[in-house]
Amino acid sequence: MGLQQTLRALSDPIRRDILHLLKSGRRSAGDIVAHFAVTGASISRHLSVLKEADLIRDTREGKFIFYELNASVLEEILLFVSDLKGENDPYET
Repeated sequence: MGLQQTLRALSDPIRRDILHLLKSGRRSAGDIVAHFAVTGASISRHLSVLKEADLIRDTREGKFIFYELNASVLEEILLFVSDLKGENDPYET
């Protein structure tokens, strides 16, 4: 996972909305699609981008696919931003 890929994934408002939706727990692909006024194919592509950035994980259960947040990647982003802000700067003496 690269930071550039993660930031690209976070740059789209629909993908950010998907992450907010998954904050409350895992959801099926169909449930995610039902929350948006775009095609299922479009949501599928957004889910793929989020998965490629390792922001979400998927699990297949029978004919259903469930998605959930990968909080560890979000923690890495927060650490990166904290370092930029000068919080916990490892280079300070």
